[in-house]
Amino acid sequence: MSHLTRRTPVPSPAGSWVHGPLLGFDTETTGVSPTRDRLVTTALVSRGPLGPDGGREQQVRTWLADPGIEIPAAATAVHGITTERARAEGRPAAEVLEEVAGALATAMAQGTPVVAFNASFDLTLVEAELSRHGLATLRQRLGGEVAPVLDPLVLDRAVDRWRKGKRRLGDMCAVYGVEVDQALHTAEVDVAATLDVLEAMARTHPQVGGTDLATLQGFQAEAHRAWATSFNQWLTRQGRTPDADPSWPLAGR
Repeated sequence: MSHLTRRTPVPSPAGSWVHGPLLGFDTETTGVSPTRDRLVTTALVSRGPLGPDGGREQQVRTWLADPGIEIPAAATAVHGITTERARAEGRPAAEVLEEVAGALATAMAQGTPVVAFNASFDLTLVEAELSRHGLATLRQRLGGEVAPVLDPLVLDRAVDRWRKGKRRLGDMCAVYGVEVDQALHTAEVDVAATLDVLEAMARTHPQVGGTDLATLQGFQAEAHRAWATSFNQWLTRQGRTPDADPSWPLAGR
């Protein structure tokens, strides 16, 4: 696979995607299958270009959807949304999906990267839900590839491959010095943390911020495939079923 060579940390070059705009994205769902489970909440956090004072304008949009099915207790334990609340307060899932897909497709069509932690789960879930409700998928709206996408999980595995420990969002916040004021697993909190981790990663590994989006898109797809292949081989050696999907940013391709 291709590599992004390590270099001494330096500020991202002028014109780098790091300076924005960026659109963070996350979902909370009824379960862990991106093709079978349903959307419950989602959030988009839009961060504008980096200003001369180092600040950014930020806009947060959140949605609560009625998934149309029971929300299992295990899922509620993660994100706190019960079936009763989703039915009482949530909007029809099709309405939420249309708005979210429209915002994602508009951003990507304009060249703004969509930033998502473990992006293949969230984007695959949205594609499956759009199809389920008879709505145009992201691929149809874009007329091709779902891009540009930036996935801090995939990038971190590639640029710091041999680091020990888990790579959940909370773990990576600790690694990259990102402070989170609230508990994770609320969509908007997770999105803000993901954006902060990505920006911190670009400072720690400036080869990430110094690489253009088109190159990074291919790099991430290749890096994820290499990781999934290696992980599946490890699972096989352990006598377990290999189940890591090698496709990115959409699973099952």
